[in-house]
Amino acid sequence: MSQATATPSVQSATRQQPGQRHWRKLVLILVIAAAVFFTITLVLCHHAFGRAAVLQDLQEASDSQLEVRNFRQVFFPHPGCVLEGLTFRHGHAQTHPLITIEKLTIRGSYLGILSMRVDRITADGLRVFIPAFGTGEAFQTTPSKVTIGVLVANGAAIEFGSDDPNQQPLRFDIHEATLRDVGPHGPLTYQVKVHNPEPPGEVSAQGKFGAWRVGNAAETPISGEYTFEQADLSVYQGVAGKLSSKGKFSGKLAHIDISGATDTPDFEVKSSKHPVQLTTEFTAYVDAMHGDTFLKHVGADFWKTHVDAEGSIAGSADSKGKIALINLKASNARIEDLLRLFVDASRPAMSGAVTLQAHTEIPPGDEKFLKKIKLRGSFGLAAGTFSKPSTQQDVNQLSAGAQGEKQKGEKQKDDPETVLSDLTGQAELRQGIARFSDLSFGVPGAAARMDGTFNLINSKVDLHGQLQVDTKISNTETGAKALLLKAVEPFFKKKKKGEIIPVRISGTYSHPSFGLDLDDKKTQKIQPPQPKP
Repeated sequence: MSQATATPSVQSATRQQPGQRHWRKLVLILVIAAAVFFTITLVLCHHAFGRAAVLQDLQEASDSQLEVRNFRQVFFPHPGCVLEGLTFRHGHAQTHPLITIEKLTIRGSYLGILSMRVDRITADGLRVFIPAFGTGEAFQTTPSKVTIGVLVANGAAIEFGSDDPNQQPLRFDIHEATLRDVGPHGPLTYQVKVHNPEPPGEVSAQGKFGAWRVGNAAETPISGEYTFEQADLSVYQGVAGKLSSKGKFSGKLAHIDISGATDTPDFEVKSSKHPVQLTTEFTAYVDAMHGDTFLKHVGADFWKTHVDAEGSIAGSADSKGKIALINLKASNARIEDLLRLFVDASRPAMSGAVTLQAHTEIPPGDEKFLKKIKLRGSFGLAAGTFSKPSTQQDVNQLSAGAQGEKQKGEKQKDDPETVLSDLTGQAELRQGIARFSDLSFGVPGAAARMDGTFNLINSKVDLHGQLQVDTKISNTETGAKALLLKAVEPFFKKKKKGEIIPVRISGTYSHPSFGLDLDDKKTQKIQPPQPKP
């Protein structure tokens, strides 16, 4: 029985052997395949993230010689490597490293190795130094074929050197920087937060950049939007205020179109001490290859005045730094707003609507704003009144006397104010002094033409010219002055419409003085005002 019982068991075992051999072969094949795949992956990882391969890729991409203090390759849980104390040096003559990185972490994936993709690169302690334009050696980079999923460089800094050895580099502190899809085939997406050095403030920007045009960087595309907050204008001599701005931009590095708006709620020219909310809307374009800005249109509003501007803030062949060249135009500005902007008097001397055209130049340098600004232009005031009662009273008295009326010395409460009309002239501002030429104005019964200066720094007035009156000059004064004028009347030039007399306006902006100018020979050379029909 035992033999009969054993026979089926042996037969059963015999029948199972082919199936077992099949599974064993399958498992063996899978183990061998896994071992081969693992070996190939390790080989690829070793090649992709090995010291020689990584340093060569970085060297070719930056056209630099590399130094690294420590290199460590990583296999689990993600393939990659870690570099410490990394230094890039471009060119033989450069003493300052182009790039230094305290720690560079490269993390890939096993599938990404086959597609030439790195999941993430983190640069800790990144510092970049760009030498002054035109002083460094040209770059001959070899674009990397690897695409980077995310590149993070928080807490980085970029410095731009100056061709002036005594000037500190311009430093941009990068609080946050995230770049996505960094590669040779398409645009990368960026998001950055940067401290702007001049004027100091915080900039946030996001958008797309690239792909980089090898051999023609000026054609590299860029687009995005930005915010600029708490920009401190007090770094510019003579002005103050905290500016904020928002806008959008797009184009190529050689020509980036920008549109946006600014708001400075506390803008002031320091010498005037009159803060004002200054808002603007603008369109412009930037040449990022040279750092130049060209203003296509700027509309500025402060108090009740609107001014349009266009121009540029760009480099010049005969000077260091950027020169601002701005053309200003206003068709219905307020003279009191313009005066309040630049003069420290509590009340503007005049009020009325004014038109103006001016060309403004602001050169670089540390000189105070009112000292270095240059302006040349023309203006016209159709009708204006004086805000100071004593000044208005003098004008009223002059007008009444010029028309042959007698003043009692004080303006009656119900007398209307005499309007200064047709105020026109040419002005040139240099070193804080405005020089007026062909300045003409009129009041009822009199017209004047004058030349002279007004000092914006100490508010001194020095104007000389000729006044045409419709009646005898003795009628423009009372008492002893009238008797004196009667004695000299025969010596003044006669006109069909009255007499011509030399006059002056002196004193200060707050306390002007009006009088005769009998001894000034220069006054005689000024063309007298044309008589009105």
